[in-house]
Amino acid sequence: MSKLFDPNRTYVLGDPELELLGSRDRLAQWRHKGSGPAYYKLGRKILYHGVDLNAWVESKRTEPETL
Repeated sequence: MSKLFDPNRTYVLGDPELELLGSRDRLAQWRHKGSGPAYYKLGRKILYHGVDLNAWVESKRTEPETL
């Protein structure tokens, strides 16, 4: 499993590590469409847990085809 993000850390919008996934606007689009990583919404604050980010990144993995 991918370990791009610290599994014991909570990330908030503005953390530079989240830029690996995309811009703040891209993350907002994914939240709106329900297609991005799992998140918590506490009031107006958006939180991402490292375990959820790693799981989402792993779900996007593509194995190359062998000919």
